[in-house]
Amino acid sequence: MTKVKICGLKKLEHALIATESGADFLGFVFVEGVRRQISSIDAYEIIRQLKENYTGKLPELVGLFANQGSSYVNQVVSQCGLDRVQLCGDEDSKYWSTINSPIIKQVKMEVENQREDILRRIKQKVDEIREAGHMPLLDSYERGALGGTGKTFDWSMAKLVSGNQRIILAGGLTSDNINSAINTVQPWAVDVSSGVETDGQKDELKVRNFINNALNASK
Repeated sequence: MTKVKICGLKKLEHALIATESGADFLGFVFVEGVRRQISSIDAYEIIRQLKENYTGKLPELVGLFANQGSSYVNQVVSQCGLDRVQLCGDEDSKYWSTINSPIIKQVKMEVENQREDILRRIKQKVDEIREAGHMPLLDSYERGALGGTGKTFDWSMAKLVSGNQRIILAGGLTSDNINSAINTVQPWAVDVSSGVETDGQKDELKVRNFINNALNASK
C-alpha cells in the first residue's frame, strides 16, 4: 500500500487530523524564508502535544531542510525527535554522510527540454541516492524554488526514472488526481502540502479526502 506524507504542518490540529486519518509521515519545514517555515521550538511543541493527545502509533516525523549546516540539521532532529530528514537543496553525497538520520533527497524533474539527456542525468541522481541507502523524492522543477512547487509534471517520466524501484512522488498532488498518479507511477509514498490547503492553510476535509483516496488507490 502506498504510504502518505502530509507536509508543511504548522498547527497541532492539522497534525492530529493527518495522524487520525492514517498518514504515515508528517512533515515540518525548517527551510529558511519559505511560507511554511516553522521554528524548531514550535515544531517541538506540536510534536510534544501530538504525543500527549494521540495514544496510537504516531506517523514518522520528517524535517525539511535546504542548504543548511549539518550540525544545525542534526541539532533540530535531536531537539524535535525527528525520524527522517528531507533535503531539498544542493546537498551532495559528502553532505549526506554527515546527517545522523535516514534521508529523503528531493530530485527536481527538469523534463521540458532535451528530454533524453535530462532524464539520463535525473536517473543517475536517483540511482546515486538509492545506492547510498537513502530515499529519492521526485518533484517538479521551478527555477529558484526550494522545497515543493505545488505543480505536477509528466508522471510517465517518473515511472521511467524510478526503474520500478521505491520512490516518493510529489508535485501538485490533490485528492482528485492522486488515484491516477498512484496507478501511473506506483510510488512507495506520495507527498502533499499545497494540495490539501485552502487559502494557504491546511484544510481538514482536503487532508482526510487525500489520505483516503491515496490509501484506497493503492489497495
